[in-house]
Amino acid sequence: MPIDYLPILILLILAGLFAVIALAVPTLLGPRLPSAIKLETYESGKVPYGDARRKMPIHYYKVAMLFIIFDLEVVFLYPWAVVMRQLKLFGLIEMGVFLVLLVIGYVYEWKKGGFELEEAGK
Repeated sequence: MPIDYLPILILLILAGLFAVIALAVPTLLGPRLPSAIKLETYESGKVPYGDARRKMPIHYYKVAMLFIIFDLEVVFLYPWAVVMRQLKLFGLIEMGVFLVLLVIGYVYEWKKGGFELEEAGK
């Protein structure tokens, strides 16, 4: 029934209105006093140097992605632990396979030097 979707439609309209208001009001009513200091780039409390589009070694991004991959895999352990008694031996075997694959990937990346930061300076 279309009437069942009315609360969702109302929520979407209210969320859209809130977003528009939250962006429009500060733009329309906020002070506009730009100065050289306010327009200067600010990054982590340090004075910027060089071009913002300078090339960064890909290794930093690779280490960050590997951290995210191996860190987020731990999230899959929580739901398994919650329903472990219901899954019995099947769940234990499946989680064992999952962890073995995770460890194989970790060891492979470790042996390839994916976690070493000294490479980035080359």
